Amino acid sequence: MRALLVDHSAPSGLRLGEAADPEPAPHQALVRVTATSLNYGEVAHRTEAPEGTVLGWDAAGVVERAAADGSGPAAGTPVVTLGADGGWAELRAVDTTMLGVPPTGADPGAISTIPVAGGSALRALRRIGDTLGRRILVTGATGGVGRYALQLARLGGAHVIASTGDPAAHGDGLRTLGAHQVVTDPTEIDEPVHGVVDNVGGPQLVAAYDKLAAHGTLVSVGHVTGQPETFPFGALYGNDGRHDRSIVTFYLLDGADIGPDLGWLAERVATGDLDPGISWRGGWDRAEEAVAALLERRLHGKAVLDIG
Repeated sequence: MRALLVDHSAPSGLRLGEAADPEPAPHQALVRVTATSLNYGEVAHRTEAPEGTVLGWDAAGVVERAAADGSGPAAGTPVVTLGADGGWAELRAVDTTMLGVPPTGADPGAISTIPVAGGSALRALRRIGDTLGRRILVTGATGGVGRYALQLARLGGAHVIASTGDPAAHGDGLRTLGAHQVVTDPTEIDEPVHGVVDNVGGPQLVAAYDKLAAHGTLVSVGHVTGQPETFPFGALYGNDGRHDRSIVTFYLLDGADIGPDLGWLAERVATGDLDPGISWRGGWDRAEEAVAALLERRLHGKAVLDIG
């Protein structure tokens, strides 16, 4: 099969080449991939992978061969898939618990944006709890997870505050997606929030935690700054009326059955309830262009590669 392979000598760290077809385990379906979306984390760390590795967390396609154990959908079924690797190839072996079934006729490119970005947003908000009538802060709101998180929070009845480095450039777009308020930094928020989906880390996480109301939860999803979270003395006191506040770590690939969530999100994208936010799309022969745009922070949204 053809695949995007890690190549440390290439400018992008990737090249199109040939790789052995994957051999599915009994609980895995073999999927013919038609589209994949790129995530900053996998792209930023691609050079740490061994030469010839096939990376890729997100992929949409069609079941080529159903799982031998009888789990999962039949051959010929369109699917959206999540895995630790293998998505940047014509064929992918994927656990049937890690694939969802989108509506018939859904755009594979749009659907391929869902697994990491949409799945992380959905599960982070679930960890926060009830959002109806609550104030929810989303940091890094122009990124893939951030865009999905603010839309899902708005669908859940929240008052949504979006934080982005350049509100002048992105404020109108974030309000169109559902943000009630757009700020540059959490320090600008004048009232406590009940929950935070933090996609930035570092000093912004510290500032966002300081805005939590009593019993509020901050879910730490992203760490793009690479900076430490240093809390000033007294920041963790609970005697100011804001007690029982939580900071929760997050890991999407925890083995939990995410298939139903992926299918639900795919239906929301297909019907237009959620905007996948595709800001770059092209054939996988243009992967170098997409990688550069992503690493240079020129993309606000998702980059999609059409496979084949």
